Amino acid sequence: MVTEIMKGLATTLKHAFQPRITIEYPEETRTVRPRFKGRHVLKRYENGLEKCIGCSLCAAACPADAIFVEASENTNAVRYSPGERYASVYEINMLRCIFCGYCEDACPTEAIVLEHDYELSYYDRESAIYVKDRLLVPSVEGSDITPMEVEKGEFDRAIPDMEDPS
Repeated sequence: MVTEIMKGLATTLKHAFQPRITIEYPEETRTVRPRFKGRHVLKRYENGLEKCIGCSLCAAACPADAIFVEASENTNAVRYSPGERYASVYEINMLRCIFCGYCEDACPTEAIVLEHDYELSYYDRESAIYVKDRLLVPSVEGSDITPMEVEKGEFDRAIPDMEDPS
């Protein structure tokens, strides 16, 4: 019986002096992998216009039905995005989101991006619904904030034009 106790104490002492593998979160944070999918962000162009054109392809691609997009028309006097439309309402329910990244893949303008931020905790359900103001990246220093008046022009597509195979 004494030998079993001594074996147990030896095992305990052996593990007590080994280096710790526990990370003291939040004092220490681990770096995430490059393909990690975290918090959603709506991007802007360099001139401050929103990349989202309100096409709702992200909402259609979402298997969890966590995204709601309502589009409105741009005017020449008030312009939010370079296209004809913009997303007047953009909401993501983070309680429903499964972080699959299908919304990111479906977006033709690369407006929605899943960043590496993983600190998503809430005290109530209302704060888990991210509205457009919370998702949109702040405007770059020196650029105008949307809405603004700009000349119509072309913007680069996120998906390259494909050649006709026939």
